[in-house]
Amino acid sequence: MFQKTPIVLLLLIFVLSSVGLPGAASAQKGENPVPPTTGAFYSGEYRNMLKEWGLSDEEIQTRIDEVWNQLFYGDDDTERVYYPVEDDMAYMLDVNNDDVRTEGMSYGMMIAVQLDKQVEFNRLWKWVKTHMYNESGRFEGYFAWHCTPDGWKIDEVPAPDGEVWFVTALFFAAGRWGNGEGIFDYQAEANAILHTMLHKGDDPLAGSGNMFNTDNKFVLFGPSGGSSMHTDPSYHMPHYYELWARWADEDNEFWTEAATASREYFKLAAHPETGLMPNYSEFDGTPKRSGDYGEFFGADAWRTPSNVAVDYAWFAADPWQIEQSNRIQAFFHSAGMGAYSDKWRVDGSEAMTPWHSLGLVATNAVASLAATESIAWEFIEEFWTTPLVTGRYRYYDGLLYMMSLLHLSGQFQIYEPSVSS
Repeated sequence: MFQKTPIVLLLLIFVLSSVGLPGAASAQKGENPVPPTTGAFYSGEYRNMLKEWGLSDEEIQTRIDEVWNQLFYGDDDTERVYYPVEDDMAYMLDVNNDDVRTEGMSYGMMIAVQLDKQVEFNRLWKWVKTHMYNESGRFEGYFAWHCTPDGWKIDEVPAPDGEVWFVTALFFAAGRWGNGEGIFDYQAEANAILHTMLHKGDDPLAGSGNMFNTDNKFVLFGPSGGSSMHTDPSYHMPHYYELWARWADEDNEFWTEAATASREYFKLAAHPETGLMPNYSEFDGTPKRSGDYGEFFGADAWRTPSNVAVDYAWFAADPWQIEQSNRIQAFFHSAGMGAYSDKWRVDGSEAMTPWHSLGLVATNAVASLAATESIAWEFIEEFWTTPLVTGRYRYYDGLLYMMSLLHLSGQFQIYEPSVSS
């Protein structure tokens, strides 16, 4: 997942790529951004911070097209992560690990629906249903979290973030394109996954539990064993649960409560001074020790600045999210723009790697959607001027970059399905 770019080299790239910045950018460096007080879900207005920063619609659309073409149709060996197979399927390859993950498949589907690419969406979804879906056994109804590129399940255990993104992407597909038949009845597929996520544990003989804790309403790190005893802050997506509460066929009250619970959980997990959240945490927000990964802010946790800010941008339900977005940007700004580490102790006392990764640059820029300090524009500047990753580490960094680009351009939007179908 990590972009192995030495800090010195990245600083050089950053300086060189900063030539020719939009004229409006310098004028706004001293100005504080003002996030809307009404969420986009209610107003229907999605903020285009790249345009606010001074870019033209043409420049923004050109960048979106370039990134789409590179990640989906670029060079087989150095650029693309989307690979069509047979006549009607495709997978997203985690190049570094040479596997296919529900994380990447669901991200690919979300990018496709946001960009109105139904062919690519359907190819990915058919691969997921063909190769990742557990039709029987202990995890029946869930999706194996990773497979080989030829479709063999490496591990049948599911990872809840995959299911969370599958559900939401499928609902959006229903809203944008309408429902088809079979596995392309997107809305029925979304509701089926939701049912399994919250009712798998109803059968005591199933051998696997739910993906959400029914008491505290938290999404779990996994539905069984020790994984069901803690959570992952980056799996908390209250803005998605809010939509499920309105669109799902059942358990609507639970999803409303889950959204509220995740917003409160963010306050437990985020360090009060740095804003950093751990990769894994206990239910009380305490970092979960797990080798050299769980207790640290790292690759999983890179997604948390974006999750907090997008929830605010869509629903504006909790002013604390403005404070949190300011706090985490202040921490990374003080650590050195263009140079800060991508892995930390959550109290900020020690940087754990010398790498400065594009994925974190991207999600820190998305935090600008809820930020009110002028340094937010510096995060957008670095995002725009940092080159897209090629080679071995292009998968995670590239997908986070693409989704962040859509958020910052106002093109990552909600598509509401018919709730009566």
